[in-house]
Amino acid sequence: MCKKNGSNKVAIVTGAGQGIGLSIAKKFLKEGLNVAFIDNNERLLNTVKNLYQDDTKTLFLLTDVSDKQSVKEGVSTILHQWGRIDVLVNNAAIRKETPLEEITEEEWNLIISVNLGGTFFISQAVVNTMKQQQRGRIINVSSFGGQFGPLTSGAHYSASKAGQITLTKVFARSLADQGITVNAITPAAIETPEMDNMDPEKLNKMKESIPVKRFGDSEDVSDMVLYLSSPSASYITGATFDINGGLLMR
Repeated sequence: MCKKNGSNKVAIVTGAGQGIGLSIAKKFLKEGLNVAFIDNNERLLNTVKNLYQDDTKTLFLLTDVSDKQSVKEGVSTILHQWGRIDVLVNNAAIRKETPLEEITEEEWNLIISVNLGGTFFISQAVVNTMKQQQRGRIINVSSFGGQFGPLTSGAHYSASKAGQITLTKVFARSLADQGITVNAITPAAIETPEMDNMDPEKLNKMKESIPVKRFGDSEDVSDMVLYLSSPSASYITGATFDINGGLLMR
C-alpha cells in the first residue's frame, strides 16, 4: 500500500482493541502507516497500548463512536498529531443475540447508535479532511447478517449492519468525485473472541453449514481491508465484498 519506511499516511480503526479491528490495525502498522486505535473498552485498549509503548506511529484513543462530541474530539486529536487522515475503517460494533420478542427499546437504541450511528458520525467527521486531500478510503465492516438476516445475532444487529451497507452507497456516491472511495465488507463466521461466548454445539452446526467447512480468521478480513485501502482499488467504490466461506453466494 505504501513504502514501509517514512510513510506519513494515517489510518483510523474503530473497535481496534481486539479481534478483527486489532488485526486490521496491526496490518496497517506493518505496512508503515500511522494508526489510531479507537475503542470504547479501556481495558482492551490499554492491553494493546502496552504492546506499542515506544511506537510513535500509534495513537490510542478511548472514544465512544455513538457520541458525536467524543468522535469530534478523537478526530481532532488525530489531526493535531499527524495532520491528515487517509483511511477510516468503521469496525466498532456491539453484537447481541437477544430473541426478537425480548429486545428492549434501550437495547435497540444502543445497538443502532453504536453500529450505525457510529459509522455515520465518524465518517462525517473525516470527510472534510479527505476532501481537502482529494483522497481517502472509508471501509465499513458490515456483516452477513446485514444481507441475509440473523445467523446467530439479533434483529437489531442485523438491521444496523444492513444500514451500514446503505450508508456505504450514500457516502460513495456523494464523495466519488473527490477522490474518496467508500466500500463495505460483510464477514461471517470469523474466529474472534466473540466465539468464546457462543454455544459449542451451535458453533459446530454453523461450521458444517459453511461450504468451505471452516471458520474464517481475522487475517481474511484485514487482507481485504488492506486491498481496498490501496491505490489498486481506486476504481472500486460503493461495493460490498463477501468474506463468508460461501455461506452467501450471489
